[in-house]
Amino acid sequence: MLRVLIVDDHPVVREGLRGMLSAEPDIDVAGEAASGEEAVALAPRLDPDVILMDLRMPSGDGVSAIRRLPGRGILVLTTYDDRAEIARAIEAGAAGCLLKDASRAELAAAVRDVAAGRPGPRPPGAARPPREAPPPVLSAREAEVLGLVAEGLTNAEIGARLHIGEATVKTHLLRAFAKLGVSDRTAAVVAALGRGAIRAP
Repeated sequence: MLRVLIVDDHPVVREGLRGMLSAEPDIDVAGEAASGEEAVALAPRLDPDVILMDLRMPSGDGVSAIRRLPGRGILVLTTYDDRAEIARAIEAGAAGCLLKDASRAELAAAVRDVAAGRPGPRPPGAARPPREAPPPVLSAREAEVLGLVAEGLTNAEIGARLHIGEATVKTHLLRAFAKLGVSDRTAAVVAALGRGAIRAP
């Protein structure tokens, strides 16, 4: 079994990644960390084969943590297609980088590559000049509803916050699920964050 440590400051993202990886028969999520500092402390004890590292975290950023984890198989998983930041992570010792809208198959394949000592992937955008941003994936209301889901609100609480019925909240969520190609709230938040359709709370 390949042991993975997930490092991300958003619980809903960690939950989504855990669900994706736990579905793979040869991958075990050995632990989770909410910051670079926590990852540096946990890695020696958990001894993971691969560390999935977010780059932007309020308490101990990913690049600093990567520098303090030499010799570890580190796969950066980020929302932002920032070539300069990705380059800094690779220079610090990361084996590769995926954007958070990667599929489960892409994520699992990257974990296996890094665990085997092979170079990890690079986001396509890291090798191309910036291009005009694509149109929004979600409507403004769908993004607003998913943003509140990311904050941990229930459908009833979202309806009260936005002054709409709970059935309307469900309709917006179902439309968002269809557009994002997912089937549940956690996966929708992870996908929306990965595509930049919503901002992290």
